[in-house]
Amino acid sequence: MSDCIFCKIVAGEIPSKKIYEDDHVLAFHDINPIAPVHALVIPKKHIQSVLHVGLEDGETVHKIHLAIQEVAKILGVAESGFRVITNTGEHGQQTVFHIHYHVIGGRQLNWDM
Repeated sequence: MSDCIFCKIVAGEIPSKKIYEDDHVLAFHDINPIAPVHALVIPKKHIQSVLHVGLEDGETVHKIHLAIQEVAKILGVAESGFRVITNTGEHGQQTVFHIHYHVIGGRQLNWDM
C-alpha cells in the first residue's frame, strides 16, 4: 500500500532501527518507546488489522509469533517477561493501519503501562 508508513519501512523508503528480519516479518525499535524495550513486529505483507487476517495469512501469523520469540531473546526480555500488544481500530488506539505487534518490556509492567 503506497501511503502506509510500515509498507514504506518494509520497502526501505523510510529508515528503521532493525532488530530482526526474514522473508515474512520485520521487527524494529519503536520511535516513541514507552518502556526500556519497545519493538514493533510487522508482517511484510500489508494487512490492515487483526480483523483483516485471512486463512491465506496463516503462515505469516505463525512467522510473526516466531519472530516475537526471537526479538524477545535478542532484546533480553525472554526470561524476565514482556507484553505483546496489537491495537485494532479507532477505539483500540490503532494509529497505523498495518497490523503490528508491540513487544514491550525491560521493566515491571503495570496495566496502565
